[in-house]
Amino acid sequence: MTYRAPIQDIRFVLKELAGLDAVLALPGFEEVSPDLVDAVLEENARFVEQAIAPLNRAGDTTPAKWSEGEVTTSPGFKKAFDAFAQGGWQGLQHEQAWGGQGLPKLVGAPASENMNAANLAFSLCPLLTDGVIEALAAVGTEEQKARFIPPMLEGRWTGTMNLTEPQAGSDLALVATKAVKQEDGAYRLSGQKIFITYGEHDMAENIVHLVLARTPDAPKGVKGISLFIVPKFLVGEDGGLGARNDVWCASLEHKLGIHGSPTAVLLYGSGKGDVGEGAVGYLIGEENRGLEYMFIMMNAARYAVGVQGIAVSERALQQATAYANERFQGQALEGSAGPVAIANHPDVQRMLLTMKSLTEGARAVAYVAAAACDISRHHADAAVRAQNKAVYEHLVPIVKGFSTEISVEIASLGLQVHGGMGFIEETGAAQYYRDARILPIYEGTTAIQANDFVGRKVLRDGGTVASALAKEMRGTVAQLEALAAKGGADADGIALIARRLAVAVTAYESATEFVLNNAKGALRSVFLGSVPYLMLAGVVHAGWQLARAALVCSQQADAGNASSFYTQKLVTSVFYAAHILPRAESLSIAVCEGGVASRYASIEA
Repeated sequence: MTYRAPIQDIRFVLKELAGLDAVLALPGFEEVSPDLVDAVLEENARFVEQAIAPLNRAGDTTPAKWSEGEVTTSPGFKKAFDAFAQGGWQGLQHEQAWGGQGLPKLVGAPASENMNAANLAFSLCPLLTDGVIEALAAVGTEEQKARFIPPMLEGRWTGTMNLTEPQAGSDLALVATKAVKQEDGAYRLSGQKIFITYGEHDMAENIVHLVLARTPDAPKGVKGISLFIVPKFLVGEDGGLGARNDVWCASLEHKLGIHGSPTAVLLYGSGKGDVGEGAVGYLIGEENRGLEYMFIMMNAARYAVGVQGIAVSERALQQATAYANERFQGQALEGSAGPVAIANHPDVQRMLLTMKSLTEGARAVAYVAAAACDISRHHADAAVRAQNKAVYEHLVPIVKGFSTEISVEIASLGLQVHGGMGFIEETGAAQYYRDARILPIYEGTTAIQANDFVGRKVLRDGGTVASALAKEMRGTVAQLEALAAKGGADADGIALIARRLAVAVTAYESATEFVLNNAKGALRSVFLGSVPYLMLAGVVHAGWQLARAALVCSQQADAGNASSFYTQKLVTSVFYAAHILPRAESLSIAVCEGGVASRYASIEA
């Protein structure tokens, strides 16, 4: 099925909900005009539709291959990556000082979404490289930045994140990879890392691994972890490639989905390189602060994975919508002369609108978060920067957790729309389900995002950001009520959105109050409901953004600017309010009844 970037909805969200004009007015973006943003989006759409999307199926059916430590990527991937590099896409939102284009994150987010929707497995390589660049730009030395960042921005080199080991999954306190300092100031690393996405491949000249390891005298636990740069090939003073380092790909994992993405088992210190035994690595920052530094990359990756969830959702939605309009089966409910497209059947319409409204709601939340990030980095007022930094950090676990969880729901609904044909691999619908299933797992499971949301966000600031956002939501409810009171063709729909959003916000506030009031005396009860609380936040935030969209669409119609896009957007917003926002009440109950439920939560082995 052909993928088409949803440019019209992207533009709407950027301008009407995320405040693109205000972001472009920030210091540092003086040369970025709305016309330039449009040109970037159009070219991005053209590129991913023509060069990346056609490889999606090939990546799934013909995975990367391992042979004697070398990996050959899926057919067409290397050529596509060369085109990606030549187009300058890796540097889109990175600093101009190192060769990037310096565009806002708000522009990078839709470009990333389109890339991932076109081909999730392919796009994982640039995603991780972005994280390495961001981490080095934040905490690397000037020499490290100059040596490693420009080749990655040019697409000549790629980057990876090496955390997981066989005994150390989410619990990084168990990391055992060793790093021994040498006389020349470098370190020699030995150990094994697993689940390393694009840890070995043939698409770039060099691979820059960021590796968590322990020095011999390091404290136990997470306080004793350091972060190292370990390149596949050593890099000379002139930037040229030197000896093959002692990091070796032992095998590739066989996975449920994202087959085109090589997931490597890497051995450090196996003695198979050209540098002797032990991989040569370079310390980033100070010893024993590695987890702190790695979180820079992890937070960037978590946001990016949330965008991946939106991307897979969009792709599944497009395929299901096309199939529903092409598949003729059954009579119309009101009667018909013959079979009708299944898109006419009420329950298929329900499934498609569920897919559409969840996708568009999650997209809006992610782009609003991106705008907050841009403001937090570029606004002239320090207080405004701090406020938006808090909002962005608050939204990241929502973007990651909610967007990835709904991607599985949406991909599953896509299969259901296809009926039995969805279960058949040839239709391609099953791939989105298989690909989506990893998204709530990697870069921190949904529970990890939820625990972070409760512990490091809501409890740490005493619910300040959550309360401020709820107050803004109340303001939107008031606007909706005022608009509905004026009457008009859309008054019933606007009034419905206002009612349901008001109830959902109350449910959100009640759950937040429970979390704040019970954290000291009933912590286990609070964390039993952490995932429901995170999903509650996602449901309400997405509903809020769609409610804001409904205001715009209704006001445009009243001003005589009616269009099929505005009409459909309003339909989607009303549907979300009627069918999805009611989830907020049940999720809030699940959170608030945690005190009793926690006493019955244990399961015997």
